[in-house]
Amino acid sequence: MSPQTTTSLRLSRVVPADRERVFRAWTDPTIMKNWLCPEGLTVAEASSDPTVGGRLRIQMRTPEGKTHTAVGVYRKVERPTRFVCTWRWEEPDGDIGETLLTVELKALGDSTEVTLTHEGFPSAEATSSHEGGWTSILERLEAAMNG
Repeated sequence: MSPQTTTSLRLSRVVPADRERVFRAWTDPTIMKNWLCPEGLTVAEASSDPTVGGRLRIQMRTPEGKTHTAVGVYRKVERPTRFVCTWRWEEPDGDIGETLLTVELKALGDSTEVTLTHEGFPSAEATSSHEGGWTSILERLEAAMNG
């Protein structure tokens, strides 16, 4: 899916799991470590306190050992339907400023429609880069829910 504007993107995917299981996959650090990074990377560390004001941290590692760490603060948590959090890269060369991530979960029988909205990018290039990453991550979520 293409970005709606140069500063935001919206992606959707249906995954074969109930909404509560999908919500846990997004917020339980043990489960997050299994899938919450683009293909080819691994999650080295994950922490999450899915409460308003709680913190989120995901450290991804490339095969060469370089790390990319995203941090955020939960702004809204409506379990199991939605959460909103800030998103910022810790490393200086990748810091594009604070953005806003919204994940909405809609029950579809035994499956769940995941709609991810990421907004506040400073450029079309940053939006496009994140679109590729999130597309890969949603593919990994679908595979994880199949397993």
